[in-house]
Amino acid sequence: MSEILGIHHITAIAGDPQSNLDFYAGVLGLRLVKLTVNFDDPGTYHLYYGDGTGNPGTILTFFPWPSAPRGRHGTGQVTETAFAIPGDAIPYWTARLAERHVPVEGPFDRLGEKVLSFSDPDGMKVELVAAKTAPDDRAWQAGPVPLEFAIRGFHSATLCETDHKGTAALLTTLGFKLVAQDGNRFRYAVDSGQPAALVDVLRAPEQRPGRVLVGTVHHIAWRTADDRQQGEWLKELTRLEYGVSPVMDRKYFHSIYFREPGNILFEIATDPPGFAVDEAPEKLGSHLVLPAWLEPERGRLESVLPRLQL
Repeated sequence: MSEILGIHHITAIAGDPQSNLDFYAGVLGLRLVKLTVNFDDPGTYHLYYGDGTGNPGTILTFFPWPSAPRGRHGTGQVTETAFAIPGDAIPYWTARLAERHVPVEGPFDRLGEKVLSFSDPDGMKVELVAAKTAPDDRAWQAGPVPLEFAIRGFHSATLCETDHKGTAALLTTLGFKLVAQDGNRFRYAVDSGQPAALVDVLRAPEQRPGRVLVGTVHHIAWRTADDRQQGEWLKELTRLEYGVSPVMDRKYFHSIYFREPGNILFEIATDPPGFAVDEAPEKLGSHLVLPAWLEPERGRLESVLPRLQL
């Protein structure tokens, strides 16, 4: 059974979908690679942002719930979502965010790298890390940010835990190894040779448990290469009594879900089939896409979904 390849995607909860789109596509320069609906709640959008083709390891997704209350950051959550930028891009991003009136902390040092920290319009914590390796093929080359400064997919994510030990044991089972530590921050990595291979575990026993609503991360998904390997993980996690779900078809990948010991929702998602299964690569994100079973409801859904200016 192969180890996990790294982060596949991260899914969060937003408020107003237009503000979310303006920030992630307009300010951060990510591509909207899929405009669809939440398959479990079709009256809600599901927005996928990433690089030019939606490579695993670049995808940040949102369920926008305009009427939902704000969540609370705390333990049992992914509390920071970090993107990789080129090593010399910190001055560019400091200026770009200031011009757009986004308050920023930093740059500061973390484990030998420079970090900018800020919040999106709903209060979700986002970081830009001047990464030692930031491959060009994980940037959107036609985006509004010049290629030499553009985001290159995920750098890492921070899992905030009351006690890190159970989470650390599970990460080890998934193939992660402890590679660095700074106080209560423990950095793990998989040796997959792929981008987005890092995750930090932050031990914070003084913090309250988080509440997953607007402005918080709903779950983090780990990459596996194909259905066969996902099936092996399903068997292993079932054997270890993690209460793992059956395989669910998310159209662009297949998923299994389970709670880690600190109560963060984990997913293991397959790389294929990818986001070009229902749109040509050059048309990704340009119009509302629905699964076949929801096509008969298109008229009704388009009447209830908020209108977006792409």
